[in-house]
Amino acid sequence: MLRLLLLCGALGCGAGSDAPLTFIMLQWTQVSKGSSVFWGNATLGGRLSHILEDHNVTQVLPLEPPAVWAQQRDMVANYLSYFSGIVQVFSKERPLNYTQILHCRLGCCLFPNGTAHSFYEVSLNGTAFLTFHVPTATWELRWPRRDPVAAFAQRELMKYSETTHNLQHFLNTTCVDILRAQNPQTGKQRGRSHAPLVLGLILGVSAVVGMAVGIFLCTGGSC
Repeated sequence: MLRLLLLCGALGCGAGSDAPLTFIMLQWTQVSKGSSVFWGNATLGGRLSHILEDHNVTQVLPLEPPAVWAQQRDMVANYLSYFSGIVQVFSKERPLNYTQILHCRLGCCLFPNGTAHSFYEVSLNGTAFLTFHVPTATWELRWPRRDPVAAFAQRELMKYSETTHNLQHFLNTTCVDILRAQNPQTGKQRGRSHAPLVLGLILGVSAVVGMAVGIFLCTGGSC
């Protein structure tokens, strides 16, 4: 099973003194003629925390010590390189002469009253595609018409714990714990390691990658 890259968006997370604290990840994957390009970013409490450019992830906020971050960064780079290789192999068997762009947004909001909201949305070529329903750990179709590609991607994502219950745990627990480790008044950390944040990046990528491969396989032939 392939692993993941996550992206986020804020649903009802606005600005102002009563606004929730957020962790938001945004990621795009473009596949065209057998080549893959990745880009995106993550923000923690409204501040840019990570930048993804192709296979390189940069830590903008000093959330991890240099040695620890280097290991996490290499994990992401190695996985994205692996994904690019898989796409090249598939494209030789089922060539795609057009561009596919998969956009993911995910994350969580922590409200002043202590409640939280988590989300994960996916669009394909600018159209809503799938949504992860966090409370039940299920993927729901958002495609505006019945389409074998969307149905195939949904079935594939529902097969694995990495893209269901592990993802649910990350969004419901790990992501929210990252926010609770922040001091809303000063924006300073309370000493918690942010390794789970980067692991969440990788976990998010694995869901997207598994879905993307299914999409490209399905669009290149029969599902």
